[in-house]
Amino acid sequence: MIVGSGPAGLTAALYAARATLDPLVVEGAAPMGQLMLTTEIENFPGFPDGIHGPELMEKIRAQAARFGAKFVTADATRVDLSRRPFVVEVGEATHEASVLIVATGATARMLGAPGEREHLGRGVSTCATCDGFFFRGVPLVVAGGGDSAVEEAIFLTRFATHVSIVHRRDRLRASKIMAARALANPKIDVIWDSVIEEVRGEGAVDRLLLRNVRTEETTELATGGLFVAIGHQPTTGLFRGQLDLDSGGYIEVRHPTTATSVEGVFACGDAVDRIYRQAITAAGSGCAAAIDAERWLETQGR
Repeated sequence: MIVGSGPAGLTAALYAARATLDPLVVEGAAPMGQLMLTTEIENFPGFPDGIHGPELMEKIRAQAARFGAKFVTADATRVDLSRRPFVVEVGEATHEASVLIVATGATARMLGAPGEREHLGRGVSTCATCDGFFFRGVPLVVAGGGDSAVEEAIFLTRFATHVSIVHRRDRLRASKIMAARALANPKIDVIWDSVIEEVRGEGAVDRLLLRNVRTEETTELATGGLFVAIGHQPTTGLFRGQLDLDSGGYIEVRHPTTATSVEGVFACGDAVDRIYRQAITAAGSGCAAAIDAERWLETQGR
């Protein structure tokens, strides 16, 4: 069984199906991962003219289905790794499997401001590496104050006319060296003691409503895009207490393999990766998980 259906889960399903492992994918009630919220993808190999996120995911899913992968379009509600075969409950249904691949991904933390989710893919992004190229020649805003926010702001200066970091405190939480780089960059300024109250624009983002947390004064800031960089949350709650997780909730694996702390359970994609978080690296780790699963089954004489 494979729990999760983003690039990692579907690639694992493709490889497992081609290896005749009869994979069942619990793809979730909102299947195919975060790329379903992405418009144009230009950095996935094999598509020189780019491809829309939903189209890419549908192609990978169809490819896995072609080789025999089966799908349950619902959320896993409970997992029991203490018994064999492993048990995955999906609502009222119970499924058993000799091997489990966890590909439940991670979700970007959002601000919760009105207009934010409505503008996802239309001026609001959570990944500068993925989307920065589409924001050339316009001023941009990064929300956050940690290393991730500063790194994204510095990266975005390659494309933007100017980058404003909006941070709710009077100093950055980023490491000293990263903060110094940002503050020394002539294309970056920091709007201190401020939060984003609303994301505005007709069809696409064109301005933000900011509130100063000290004075309560509100102002509008014109922008060509907003990058939210306040961290990610791995979707691993089902496995807490059953698999070893790090302090951030990411599943720990025995590198360079995808093996977890439970024999026969493998993990891949953004549920493991706190560094890269790219579709191509997720797909690669899904491939690795399927190969690891196949080899583990062979060691068990199955």
